[in-house]
Amino acid sequence: QVQLVESGGGLVQAGGSLRLSCAASGGSISTYGMGWFRQAPGKEREVVAAINWRGSNTYYADSVKGRFTISRDNAKNTVYLQMNSLKPEDTAVYYCAADRGLRVRVVIQIAEYDYWGQGTQVTVSS
Repeated sequence: QVQLVESGGGLVQAGGSLRLSCAASGGSISTYGMGWFRQAPGKEREVVAAINWRGSNTYYADSVKGRFTISRDNAKNTVYLQMNSLKPEDTAVYYCAADRGLRVRVVIQIAEYDYWGQGTQVTVSS
């Protein structure tokens, strides 16, 4: 059973940057697709970015394209989300998730993910 723990969230002013980390334990995520999701108060959880197990394909929501970058370090069993030019509308709880499916394509559907972290709060002040 893989456990995922997010870190790196916090309070930042608009225009600032944060780097979220998702550390896995209990097993290797080197063959897992990984994703970052977020959920703002009163809103549904949405995909932010995702990466396939090889790291060869990525996906970004339109709202974060050009500002966020997902990456993975399989040696460290960790996935990252670099967030730049943050906006107040980026405020949410951010979750990482792992998909065991060994897929070449990038997975963006919540239902296809098998493991979830507890989330880390990101608050962007205006």
